[in-house]
Amino acid sequence: MSVTHPLRCLFAKVPPPPRRPLRRTFHNTTRLHVRPSPKHPSIKASDLGLIREDGKARDARLTAKALPSFSDRDKAALAKRYTPAQIAAIEAGEAAVDPQDLVEQGAMREDSMRLKYLDDLSKIHPVVDKRVRAPEENYDLNLRFKTEHELLEDLGSFITDGYTSHEKSAEEQEKMKSRLDWIKFMDNNRLTVGKEEAERNPYTYLAPAIPKLKILKPKTADDEDMDAATRRLMRQTGFDARQIRRFRVKILVTHRVVNQTRLGKIQSIYSLAVAGNGKGLLGIGEGKSAENHEANTQARNAAVRNMQPIPMYESRTIFGDVKGKVSATEVELMTRPPGFGVRCQSLIFEMCRCAGIQDLAARVSRSRNHMNTVKATLQALLGQRLPEEIARARGRKLVDVRKVYYDGNL
Repeated sequence: MSVTHPLRCLFAKVPPPPRRPLRRTFHNTTRLHVRPSPKHPSIKASDLGLIREDGKARDARLTAKALPSFSDRDKAALAKRYTPAQIAAIEAGEAAVDPQDLVEQGAMREDSMRLKYLDDLSKIHPVVDKRVRAPEENYDLNLRFKTEHELLEDLGSFITDGYTSHEKSAEEQEKMKSRLDWIKFMDNNRLTVGKEEAERNPYTYLAPAIPKLKILKPKTADDEDMDAATRRLMRQTGFDARQIRRFRVKILVTHRVVNQTRLGKIQSIYSLAVAGNGKGLLGIGEGKSAENHEANTQARNAAVRNMQPIPMYESRTIFGDVKGKVSATEVELMTRPPGFGVRCQSLIFEMCRCAGIQDLAARVSRSRNHMNTVKATLQALLGQRLPEEIARARGRKLVDVRKVYYDGNL
């Protein structure tokens, strides 16, 4: 054995580390380093001076510098839009604000007991805050409404008060009664006889009313021309007219059928429709009538009424391969990777489009009846076995390891 062999091994070139293979992205979301940067840079609260440092209050002089007083140029600009009295009120309001209060109370809290919303706490919010009830002492058993004679006396005293006084001049009497005084009289005049607190802030044993948010929407021509079937569908499903119009509805099967009776053959139109919202809801409906339009309307309303949630994997495909059988028609649905598309016949394609399924393969064997094909497809979609159910049946715990294998790109 040569002596130089160990030296050659010692001083040999160290091989480079193995190159990391490129991983295929199984999600259509753009990666973080590829996403465009925001148009406007983010502004931190510390840059605006709203957060305290080390939990201590800032110096009042720093706050005064951050809030300078009005300059001559600012006053000239304000004089173009406001009266001198309004400018004086603005300056008085600015002078009434103490910079020390802004330092101690104007900073944003960072502790765990901070409020979840911004509010000056001067008013009671009907949804967030608890209603404060009046004390029980405000209740008056002898409270009654004023009679017409008593109301006329109050009005007469308001009109004649000040005008009959000879001690005041005519100018004072003219200024005494104005429109503002009349509004104050109407607001503050009592309508009852008894305790004043019983009328201003009455005590009640009733629970406070639940606040309701009413959206005022003007009536349109569509609301007035809405038929009774659509109104009944809205009451049965809970969807409004706007949501129903946004659903994807498709007539898949339409043909003429004949019913043999003792009076002869009675012909009618049969329709089969499918409806979905494109986000996991799917339903089919059937309709039959003597008129084609009426049969289609019945099928559409029945499809919307029968919509059910379809389990979807990653909101694009199904969980594994499933089969469905109706009569002599057998349908097999197979899951596919991202980007595969929906490769199947037209009936199943329309159903996947309504449900929002993007990657799927299907095979129809034996009978190719259109009605049975649609029903077998819906039966297969609703008969999927979810991973949670399989793990629960086996007594196992389901753990999602896709973030580890796919480098977090989900």
